[in-house]
Amino acid sequence: MRGEVLIEPLTDEPDAVYASGRRVFGGTSESPMDEAPTLTVIETRPFKDGLLVRFEEIGDRTAAELWNGRLLFVPEDELTPLGEGEVYQHELKGMTVELSSGEVVGTVADVFEVPQGLLLDVARERGTVLVPFSGEIVVDVDRARRVVRIDPPAGLLE
Repeated sequence: MRGEVLIEPLTDEPDAVYASGRRVFGGTSESPMDEAPTLTVIETRPFKDGLLVRFEEIGDRTAAELWNGRLLFVPEDELTPLGEGEVYQHELKGMTVELSSGEVVGTVADVFEVPQGLLLDVARERGTVLVPFSGEIVVDVDRARRVVRIDPPAGLLE
């Protein structure tokens, strides 16, 4: 009724990203952020598995419904800097996946979030394979080289 938007936060810091007064940008993963509409957070409250967020620019339910299925972004330079070995989820797509030996497995075609964590959809010469993005399998992520190095258990890549 008040134009609140239900958000599924894809961040480790939802309290900071959706803090009162914070600005976010709406759009799609393909749209440039400098052309995206700006939304300013008024209020945020927990709701089920997400957040209900009220924005200055969205005054009623009809306006809020226009935001269904859209993504909200924050400029990377406004986020807490990543620690050693950390990577933003959106950076994984397009990264090369290689074994610890250096042998190339393929390229991350997509990333899926499942209850158990993230799955990398790795495109290979012959089809794709799903690789769990977990500490047991992912040895290292080199953001500069755009490489995910893995040590998969036997049979995972077959």
